[in-house]
Amino acid sequence: MTVEALLRELGRLDQARAAELAVRLGVSQPTISRLLAAAGDRVCRMGSGRATRYARTRAIPSLGTRLPVYRVDETGQVHRYGDLHLLAHGHHWLERQEGPSAFFEGLPPFASDMSPQGYVGRSFTARYPELDVPRRITDWNDDHRLIALALRGEDCTGNLILGDESLNRFLAHPPRSLQSSDYPELARASMQGQPGSSAGGEHPKFTAYSEGRQVLVKFSAADEGAAAQRWRDLLVSESLALEALRSEGLPAAAARSLFIEGRRFLEVERFDRVGARGRRALLSLGAIDDEYFGHRDTWTQAAQRMLAARRIDAEDARRIRWLDTFGQLTGNSDRHFGNLSFFVEDDGRFRLAPVYDMLPMLLAPVEADLIERPFEPAPPTAATLDVWPQAARCAVAYWGRLAGSAELSTGFRERARRCQHAVEVLVRQVPGT
Repeated sequence: MTVEALLRELGRLDQARAAELAVRLGVSQPTISRLLAAAGDRVCRMGSGRATRYARTRAIPSLGTRLPVYRVDETGQVHRYGDLHLLAHGHHWLERQEGPSAFFEGLPPFASDMSPQGYVGRSFTARYPELDVPRRITDWNDDHRLIALALRGEDCTGNLILGDESLNRFLAHPPRSLQSSDYPELARASMQGQPGSSAGGEHPKFTAYSEGRQVLVKFSAADEGAAAQRWRDLLVSESLALEALRSEGLPAAAARSLFIEGRRFLEVERFDRVGARGRRALLSLGAIDDEYFGHRDTWTQAAQRMLAARRIDAEDARRIRWLDTFGQLTGNSDRHFGNLSFFVEDDGRFRLAPVYDMLPMLLAPVEADLIERPFEPAPPTAATLDVWPQAARCAVAYWGRLAGSAELSTGFRERARRCQHAVEVLVRQVPGT
């Protein structure tokens, strides 16, 4: 019996115990133990004792069969988190230094969230052609994502860093302190695909360490076209929406709207960062749902699932249903699972992170065209009846704030007045409100 025969058998299986391999290959347990030892890093050992299982590994050129994983704490100190073993069939084994290790059929949730995506992700290959990954990130597989994270992943979402090369880049390049007056130049550079991290989303943006805070900065075009004006209005609207949420006692990202050199900027403080170097563990609702449930339907339904599975507490479940309701009543048609995130607790539970990307995307232009989509606020359902009245009152006040804001264009304020009226009419029709 040879190591190659063992590897062929493991290649047919996702994972197997030593006793199972002995039966399938018709050899003794000591022979299997000898073959497993001789296979070296071509086989990954998962677990310990009688629960130990084995899987065949795969190798990525220049990276090997495993990647070290590091954790950056809130003070900026680096700790060894564990090793990510690359297994056959696209599977992965996360061997943690502390706490339970875990098997994943695909990428671990944190790696999915860290991967380049959205507006900034589209420029990744142009900035790093030496990595030799497909030009379009939509053509990437998980190995391409791991290459990006292991070699150029020093500034990704959350608090983890994969690979020694990315860690070395983090250690060698502390953030350069900037001022808001630098934003126009950063916007121009961003349009050319220069700076940025893996922050998701399609709107033009860049990240910066500005005036002692780690921020994500969205920006509008500098021209006078109708689409550029609409985006300027929407960025102001997002700032006001976050203010409205905070006034209702909901966690919302701190943000401010700035107008510099003909561009509207929305500066949002990153809640996965602390000071210049500190970081916090963070996962999107999409990464969590993909790992534990696999539905990606609505925020309300996801909240109910997570509460039933004891992944969140009742108050966070209520807040998520409230946010889903408020978003619908304020024209936020972009309530996808990447637009809600959670802090990761030590016990495997999650805590709702500050809200972001809350704005009336129903009014967003399509490239250079303004599309007048109908606004149709919805009445409560059985799942939202308890939160609907308060969310509706807040939505009415929000639309009224937009209608009276001198920062917004005349046409946008008029549309906001019509939306406010539509919600007011619906409120009068719903019993108990």
